[in-house]
Parts: sequence; structure tokens; C-alpha cells
Amino acid sequence: MIAESIARARTFSSLVKLSHTVFALPFAAAAVALATLRPHAALTTGRALLMLAAMVTARTAAMAYNRYLDRDIDAENPRTRDREVPRGIVSPTAALALTIGSSAAFVASAIALGRWPGLLSVPVLVVLLGYSWTKRFTWASHLVLGLGLALAPGGAWIAMGADPEPAIYALMIAVMTWVGGFDVLYSLQDESFDRERGLRSIPARFGTLGAVVISGLLHVVTLAALVLCGLWLGRGAAFFAGTALVGLLLVYEHALVGRGNLAKIDRAFFDINGYLSCAFFVLTALDAWLSS
Repeated sequence: MIAESIARARTFSSLVKLSHTVFALPFAAAAVALATLRPHAALTTGRALLMLAAMVTARTAAMAYNRYLDRDIDAENPRTRDREVPRGIVSPTAALALTIGSSAAFVASAIALGRWPGLLSVPVLVVLLGYSWTKRFTWASHLVLGLGLALAPGGAWIAMGADPEPAIYALMIAVMTWVGGFDVLYSLQDESFDRERGLRSIPARFGTLGAVVISGLLHVVTLAALVLCGLWLGRGAAFFAGTALVGLLLVYEHALVGRGNLAKIDRAFFDINGYLSCAFFVLTALDAWLSS
């Protein structure tokens, strides 16, 4: 019974790619560290756990809904046909139920965090769940995905009781363009399939070279936004060292992929971006600690 429950938990963890939380969670944690330098609510263990619960459940709802909505597309795509729903390991009904349950848990966590997190929770869900529809009508779907992940640091800032200001918007733009840029590179794998199936993506619209160039431009915006965030907040050497490291890792990521070198796409997508987000958080937290 226990072994069966563990296996089931692993299946659903794989369904929603729980390990990919490492992409957005460190930036949300960085926003918390930066918010401690402004007037803010007390960072208690309970508040920290509620923010973690809100982020994990929001992301779980978004991923589960994507797997539910795209089940027929995933079944046709050679790259995705082994996912849990097309293989029948998880039923569409179960994926939809996970979406609904996670959405309810997210809203409950947001309400517990305060008035504004509670009021904003439904619009956030609209963005997160709406992303799964965008590839059907716009090649800018990558930026909608980026916006979804950028809501994590924005939400963490608000949950800490800090007032909205240009610096947090700059951090959100950095996350949005970072995610959008690496998602463009990742979607190079589906360029031919998307074009044949009539799905919208930057590679399908602009080709491999155009997609690589657009991804690079988005990542230039990422760096510029991080610099502005640091300047507006009056951050120190550790923060800007983290920003410089982000830049170096992005250059390395583009060097790995080159002009569509898909052989190393998984390393560029999973490893480099994971190191990038964690390193930025560590150096941002260090900078905030040194300031305090």
C-alpha cells in the first residue's frame, strides 16, 4: 500500500515536472530577500510556508492543466507521446482533478497571506491556465509562459507587504524575458511539428535562425532589467556579481545551442537555467544580508 502510494506520488510529480520548480522558486525567494530591505510584513515560518504552498500549487495547477488540454497534441508529437496522459498512466480526468484541487489550494494559500494576494489570486490563475491555450493562436506564447513565472517574484513581493515599485517590475520583466528566451530555444525541437500541426511558436514563425536571434535579444533585456532592478534598489556588489553570473550563464547557454544545436538542448534548458536561478538567489540573499 505504501509502495503503491509512493509510486503514485512519483507519477504525478513527473506529470507536473515538480523538479522544474527550481526555475521560478529561487527568483521568488530573491524577491523575498529584496523585500526585507523595504517596509514589510514579518517573515514568519508560517508566512514562508504559505508562500511556498502558493507557488507550488499554482505551478502544479498550470502544469496539470497543460497536460490535460494538450493530451491529443502530446500523443501526436514524437517528443511528448511518452508523457503520462498519452500513455494512459494518468487519466485526463485525474489531470483535470489535480488542476482543480491545486487551483483551490493556491487561492486558499493566497487568501491566508492577506487581502491583496487573495484578490490577485484569480487573475493570476487566469494567466497560468490561459497559457496552455496560447500556442493555438499566437507565436508570442513563450512570453505568456514567461509572464506566468514572473508572477512568482511579484507575488512574493506583495505577500511580504512591500509596496509595488519599479524595481520589482524590473525583476518580473527579467524573469519573463529569461523564461521566454529559453523556452524559444527549447521549442526548436518542435519547429517542424508545430508548423505541420498549425501551432504557433517563434521557431515555427521565424525559423531556427530567427528564433535564436529573438531568444538572444530577450536575454539582453533580462540582463538590462536585472541591472535596473539593482540600481533602483541601491544594491551592492554581491547582487551585481549575481547579475554578471546570470549573463555569463546565458552566453554559455546560447553557445551550447548555437544555431539550433539540439544535441545539447536538455543541458542548456535544465542544467544551466537551474544553476542560473539558484546562483542569482544566493548572491541576492547575501547582498541583502550584508546590507542588513
